[in-house]
Amino acid sequence: MSSISTLNVKKHGLLLLGILMIATTLRVTFTGAAPLLEMIRESFSLTTAQTGVLTTLPLLAFAIVSPLAAGIARRFGIERCLFAALLIICAGIALRSMGNTALLYIGTAIIGCGIAIGNVLLPGLIKRDFPGQVARLTGAYSLTMGVAAAIGSMMVVPLSQQGYGWPGALMALMIFPVVALLVWLPQLSNHSISTLSNSNALHSRGIWTSALAWQVTLFLGINSLIYYVVIGWLPSILISHGYSEAQAGSLHGLMQLATAAPGLFIGMILSRLKDHRGIAIIMSLLCGVSSVGLLLVPSLASVWVVIFGFGSGATMILGLTFIGLRANSAHQTAALSGMAQCMGYLLAAFGPPMMGKVHDLSGQWSLPLLGCAVLACVMAVFGGFAGRDAEISPARPAHSS
Repeated sequence: MSSISTLNVKKHGLLLLGILMIATTLRVTFTGAAPLLEMIRESFSLTTAQTGVLTTLPLLAFAIVSPLAAGIARRFGIERCLFAALLIICAGIALRSMGNTALLYIGTAIIGCGIAIGNVLLPGLIKRDFPGQVARLTGAYSLTMGVAAAIGSMMVVPLSQQGYGWPGALMALMIFPVVALLVWLPQLSNHSISTLSNSNALHSRGIWTSALAWQVTLFLGINSLIYYVVIGWLPSILISHGYSEAQAGSLHGLMQLATAAPGLFIGMILSRLKDHRGIAIIMSLLCGVSSVGLLLVPSLASVWVVIFGFGSGATMILGLTFIGLRANSAHQTAALSGMAQCMGYLLAAFGPPMMGKVHDLSGQWSLPLLGCAVLACVMAVFGGFAGRDAEISPARPAHSS
């Protein structure tokens, strides 16, 4: 019995390591390109709006692929699908780094498809294999994503300046999915069929007519919109204020570390509160304060990026938590999750190119930053509604508000 127990501990330990290694790939391979956007723009003579499409493409991929991931996993198994997701990310990185304009966009979209599969399946795998440790492992998973993203943002500019150029720096990000692939290989022997969701849940029409469901969706969606605008354009904003590319990359990494920090304790706070309106509003407004701070006092950028990262990370965790708290069944949770992620990423996809176009027309970043501040206030309003101690009615979802 002891040998069997030891074997199970080792298998679970290897599985947990694999989960964390996959988590390292789900943000850095996307956000790691942001500190290099100015170099890429100059290399291909792109407009700011065209450069912003590089941030939009993965978001569109998230919106399109996310609803399909659970069905694919039911057919092929979670383990195989996650391995395929890592291969897709590797292929996208290779294409993106070829130094060709068309392949730059194609590779970026392919990376988004791989990340979308991982984003949907990895939390489900945690819930399936570690049901009693979901909150703790979700915190570790979020922290790992943030730390890896920070490392990527800090390393790409120095690499590009040491003779590798931006293509070589982007290719260096391949180390994250390659290591994850090697660690995940033993899991391919497990072909268990996924039971992440039920097809009826994913097609629940009642969710789409619920005011409370839309409040949760818009709270999470506006958070994504603001986050991806800032994550995509922060280095350019800082460079316009006189920061070097290396300094901008470091601050970009610092912001992502701050984004990961709330995962360490926000879950404990939420478990002690029944009404989450206050914390949702305060965390939302932190994003607005930091946007105004970057506009008015850019010399304190290190302070503002930490505040933004903390507020954005907290509101993301709040939004994901609201999906579970506001639904009254597992089926309804799956339906609300599909709605929130699909609509949220569609909304977020318009942000980076739209703000890039505003910058092209005005010649400065003042209006985009003010726009983020206004959106943060709107997010606070929806957070106030979504944070109520309420559930979507199973009988009459249209009147659940």
